[in-house]
Amino acid sequence: MIHRLYDRERDQKDCHRIWREVGWIDKDQGKIMDTFLAGCRVLVGDLNGRLESLAVSSPGSLRYLEQDLPFCAVCGVTTGYAGRKQGLAGRLTAELIALDAAEGALVAGLGMFEQGYYDRLGFGTGSYESWIGLDPSSLKIDIHPPAPIRLTKDDYVLVHRSRLRRLQAHGNTTLFREELTRAEMEWSKKGFGLGYMDPDGENLTHHFWCGHAEGENGPYSVSWMSYTDYFQFLELLALIRNLGDQVSLVRLNEPPAIQIQDLIRTPFRHMRKTRKSKFETSHQALAYWQIRICDLEKCMAKTFLPWGIVSFNLELKDPIEEYLEKDAPWRGIAGSYTVTLGPESRAEKGHRSGLPVLEASVGAFTRMWFGVRPASGLAVTDDLAGPEDLLKQLDEVLRLPTPSNDWEY
Repeated sequence: MIHRLYDRERDQKDCHRIWREVGWIDKDQGKIMDTFLAGCRVLVGDLNGRLESLAVSSPGSLRYLEQDLPFCAVCGVTTGYAGRKQGLAGRLTAELIALDAAEGALVAGLGMFEQGYYDRLGFGTGSYESWIGLDPSSLKIDIHPPAPIRLTKDDYVLVHRSRLRRLQAHGNTTLFREELTRAEMEWSKKGFGLGYMDPDGENLTHHFWCGHAEGENGPYSVSWMSYTDYFQFLELLALIRNLGDQVSLVRLNEPPAIQIQDLIRTPFRHMRKTRKSKFETSHQALAYWQIRICDLEKCMAKTFLPWGIVSFNLELKDPIEEYLEKDAPWRGIAGSYTVTLGPESRAEKGHRSGLPVLEASVGAFTRMWFGVRPASGLAVTDDLAGPEDLLKQLDEVLRLPTPSNDWEY
């Protein structure tokens, strides 16, 4: 395999071919793909003289409690039919992460097509995201919002800036390049948005984007909501409620800190009445994203945990090294460390005598550190092991909110 940076003049047609083969774009969506790739770093892989795989990433930030950590999002990994089972996707993804990590990304994330594949690159599964399907007329919100402005695909700059300024919670990701928002809006089927401008008419304060609107009665799918406080959130929900005269079903991702069921009249009755229909109200939970630490020392230095202190020796395994070329600018983070978690956290190379030992893969350790699941639970289901007293201490110190992605990539 030969991998290299994407050259648009040379590689555009083959990249379009691969995305059409795997069903990611239709034949007339090549220009949208080009917009998307313009916001990404793109690596391509050749097999027998022909391009058969590409992997793309984009820079952003990851919210860890009150800290924003430099982040790289792997936004797509695809292999053409003729290149399957040749190791292209894994090696391209590993090299892509190595480039981003060498340039300062402390954490990497991706959306997985199936559980387990990207574990081999050190990724650990994130927490469940909840998708709610509701009858908008069932929303019980005592707010009567003023008339919003209509947003179209041409408003992508305003929309992207609004997303960058949104209220964030632990686990939220933000992608910096406006080309990604533009491409997502252009991919929308009959997409539209509603929102509000500030008094000066310069910035979009809060909005939602509906990426799919099927016919007069729906279903509609809200791709994202952006707001800076919870009154704005309720105002956006009231706009969605106002669609309920004609729209029978709207699907949306449940925001952090909010339980949408609190705002629905008779949710169980609606579920019984609509079961197995086109407009079935539902609640689906799915863990579809994964993350991994790329720089342990710097991630620990930015970790502030006021609930206690625990120190331990860490034996960290990182399988990504097997997929990297010998000259890769970053080699993973496997090794022996001394770690302290608390109000002043840190990680240092080497072990300190007298401390308990935690053994973990980078994916399992990342899940624990990020608050996806406690150490005691990961010791049962993932590659993490240590003395029972140490696991209990880790559970007590890592009292984190459940992380929520909030920006699909």
